[in-house]
Amino acid sequence: MESKRQMQTAEVLKRHFGVVLQNEGSYIYGDAFVTVTQVKVTPDISEAKIYLSVYNVNDKEAVITRIRQNTSLLKRNLVHRIRKHVRRIPSLSFYNDDTLDEMYNLNRVFDNLNKNYSKSEEE
Repeated sequence: MESKRQMQTAEVLKRHFGVVLQNEGSYIYGDAFVTVTQVKVTPDISEAKIYLSVYNVNDKEAVITRIRQNTSLLKRNLVHRIRKHVRRIPSLSFYNDDTLDEMYNLNRVFDNLNKNYSKSEEE
């Protein structure tokens, strides 16, 4: 279970890193739409795992790779925004969050099942 401090730090990182991506992201990954879905912080606030959703591009892992390559630039911009909010700036690591993609796939499967069920009832 996360402590209150972890949750507060994660929320600050999530909110401010989203703004950093809006301002600097298009220079790094182009036309892709990237959002911060979740941030998890270790108990000692030394590491933060940032989960990103990527849309409007076919190769999502390439976008995450470009973000990883530009971590120092993104972290520098993040530090300027949060230095008065947190004592310790955690190291950042980025992960692709496929939760919404899986949800859309499941919805598509259920829609197909419902269509097939409706057709079988009519016959």
